[in-house]
Amino acid sequence: MIVYEATKSEFLSDVFEDQLVPNICNNYNTKIGKINESEVRSWDNSMQYMYRVLMDNEIPSDAGVAIEFKIPHTSRRVDFLISGKEDTTNSVVVVELKQWESIKKVDNKEAVVETLINRGIRETTHPSYQAWSYAALIKDYNENVQNENIEIYPCAYLHNYITPGVNDPLTDEVYQYYIDQAPIFIKGNAGKLRDFIKRYIKFGDNKETLYKIESGRIRPSKSLQDSLNNMLKGNQEFIMIDDQKVVYETALQLAKDAVRSNKKHVLVVQGGPGTGKSVLAINLLVEMTNRSLVSQYVTKNAAPRKIYANKLKQDYRKGHIDNLFKGSGSYVNAPENEFDVLIVDEAHRLNEKSGMFQNLGENQIKEIISASKLSIFFIDERQRVTLKDVGSIGMIEKFAMEHGAPVTRMNLESQFRCNGSDGYLAWIDDVLQIRETANANHIANNYDFRIYSDPNELRCEIEKLNRVKNKSRLVAGYCWDWIKEGKSKSNYHDIVLPEHGFGMSWNLDSSETWAIDPESVNEVGCIHTCQGLEFDYVGVIIGDDLIYRDQEIKTDYNQRAKTDSSLKGIKKMMKENPEEAKRLADEIIRNTYRTLMTRGQKGCFVYCTDKELERYLEKRFTETQFEYKENEFFKPVTSVAENNREY
Repeated sequence: MIVYEATKSEFLSDVFEDQLVPNICNNYNTKIGKINESEVRSWDNSMQYMYRVLMDNEIPSDAGVAIEFKIPHTSRRVDFLISGKEDTTNSVVVVELKQWESIKKVDNKEAVVETLINRGIRETTHPSYQAWSYAALIKDYNENVQNENIEIYPCAYLHNYITPGVNDPLTDEVYQYYIDQAPIFIKGNAGKLRDFIKRYIKFGDNKETLYKIESGRIRPSKSLQDSLNNMLKGNQEFIMIDDQKVVYETALQLAKDAVRSNKKHVLVVQGGPGTGKSVLAINLLVEMTNRSLVSQYVTKNAAPRKIYANKLKQDYRKGHIDNLFKGSGSYVNAPENEFDVLIVDEAHRLNEKSGMFQNLGENQIKEIISASKLSIFFIDERQRVTLKDVGSIGMIEKFAMEHGAPVTRMNLESQFRCNGSDGYLAWIDDVLQIRETANANHIANNYDFRIYSDPNELRCEIEKLNRVKNKSRLVAGYCWDWIKEGKSKSNYHDIVLPEHGFGMSWNLDSSETWAIDPESVNEVGCIHTCQGLEFDYVGVIIGDDLIYRDQEIKTDYNQRAKTDSSLKGIKKMMKENPEEAKRLADEIIRNTYRTLMTRGQKGCFVYCTDKELERYLEKRFTETQFEYKENEFFKPVTSVAENNREY
């Protein structure tokens, strides 16, 4: 969708006669909705600069000009496009316009800068990256661009930016890859931008290419399909077995039926920790895209999206792969059936409202079902870890019924984590008194469970094991504040246990991939950075929110950190409905530790701040009867936990 389109001569006339902004506003109100004042000022300012750039007789008067082109399946809009021909080739120049006057380089986050946005300093992507990614999205999903060989040339124009001279953060070498893809022009560079446009727009097209882009059918390109296939090929982390394959084939058939009949379908896949939900979700994303179905992988939590996108890309640069991974709040304003398939991982984490202030939309489950022909929900209802988590099978079925969509339910049983031990998972549920199980005293002998009395020893062991594959991490319950001053410094200790001389930082805010960063073993992860992910070994620091008293596991939400938002609103709820509030807080705290203690594929080591809880865990582990089946991979071992007990 294009908000404003004209030939170059019409654009120049509209600007000169002060008709451009009123025309944009009228079209915007009609096509999109209410417009904010800051955008109007931005157009008024930036279009004066583009007027000067295009005031050149060598730029054809019948070249096409488009303002505010909304890229399908995203909330992104391209600021300015100019279309024409470079000899016989159809060309479009994409110009990302910025009014920034200064920026700050951000380390350890690819293509990210800091600048003043909406009266506050915020992180955002580098202008060259923005322009390049928009061009890549158009190429990846617009069938006319693919079939008619339309070339797209991105650039960025920061018309208020004055270079500080040497060591300009805007052109720092960390951004060079994207600057090479999308050149950047600043204040005083109007002539250079004009030359860039003239290089590719030599003849006019009377807006014909803009029309082709706007009317192009939305389908993933062959190059995107090939890229995904090459990334998945040979990647051992994404190989499927057993019931994963059964669910996979069912999902593909449902997608085929939904697209052919134009009738919605919903698939719900239940599976506990380590049943391969995420591996299956990624395989489905790749295969659906390979079948020319417009698909996205969706999570509420950012960590799984960032990690799986990173793993899938391997050595590839940040780019068009990222658009396949979206947050669950991305579909508030999505048209009905805009997507062929939406694949929702960690569906138990879905919220009702979206947005930073939880004030957008009605219900994320409803919006996802509405926006797609086939919606797939991977869910484990025992992993609800915040008050805002509303994802449930019942709610999915409710909204599916409202949309007239039949629901197919399937289960994943095969265990890939905890050394393939369903016994350990059932034992943890029993130990944490989440539910009584038949495995009260059974655990697989080949799973390494240990209890430490000294957190320093726990840390040393995790660091040692991490040297093998970079797949061991420390995590903790959210009982320690994430101190603002130290969010980017691993030597700033948030988690302090003075009686042991122990101190560590929470995971840093300067990285979005804590779970796989080589140096992040020096930081402690929380539920939000590890849920949906797995390690070989996990060390869990259990805080004072989980204790053992009077023969019972008890929880205390008052011991949660002030910076923890997972129980936000609990105090108000305690006044209105204390029994329900206590039940929910208790469930969330137990679920949090259940989730943390099932992140380890080969082992879980724990340290408890509450010594009675430590003694209880030791007693339960002592009573354990090991289930063991010898095979070529696992040989009999003596539990090393025996060496870590204090009585």
